[in-house]
This record gives sequence, structure tokens and C-alpha cells, in this order.
Amino acid sequence: MSRREIPPPSLETIEALAQSALNSLPEAFVRNVKGVLIRVEEFPDEETEREMELESPFDILGLYRGGAIAGREGSNPSPFPDMIHLYRRPILDYWCETGEDLGHVVRHVLIHEIGHHFGLSDDDMEALENQVPD
Repeated sequence: MSRREIPPPSLETIEALAQSALNSLPEAFVRNVKGVLIRVEEFPDEETEREMELESPFDILGLYRGGAIAGREGSNPSPFPDMIHLYRRPILDYWCETGEDLGHVVRHVLIHEIGHHFGLSDDDMEALENQVPD
């Protein structure tokens, strides 16, 4: 079977990779993201495209929606559920362009979006990624 005949990874495959990546994170992070929903979609919706001022729906691999833990006051939770959106088609496009391992790409996007949940800097997110074994 040639590579062209192999079907692309499904939404379920991306979701399984995301769950595996989540399970590989340090326990302190996993414990604090238990309530965060992970949703895998083909592309961002039109509202997100407008909001993020995207030129193309391929311009975004993932998005965190909710309040950063660092910015919350004690009993003042976010009015919406915390959610990480992973966008399958842009992720697959990036995967094909870079040749990186798909699990690594999904893990990178997931960690970046979890970083937004914690209010982490890009340097903090990179340090977290370096803690997670391949």
C-alpha cells in the first residue's frame, strides 16, 4: 500500500494522541487540568477565525478558551468551561510540512495550550515540554 492510499489520522487518533500527551505530563499539571475539556475539531469555527484575525483556518493549530488559573480570584471561576481546541487539519498540514512525529506535534500544541491555562510564558512552556519524555 502506498503512502497515498493510507488514510490520514482521524479525529479519534488525534484525540488519543492528545490524551497520551496529557497523561505524560508531570502530575502537578495533570491534577490541575482535570476539568479542562479537550476537543478535537477539523478547523476553527468562523467566529474563531474572525476573532483571531486568521488569514486561513490553517493558521492555528490549537486554542485555549477559558480563564488562566493565575488570573482567577479564589471563588471567582471562569463563567465558561475551560477548553482546549485542537484543529486536526492544520495539525496534519504542519505534520506533513515538517515531517515531525505526529505525537510530538500534538503534544507540543497541547502543552502550549495548557500553558495558557496556567498563564505560563513561552519559556515556561518550553521548559515543561523538555520535562516530558518523547
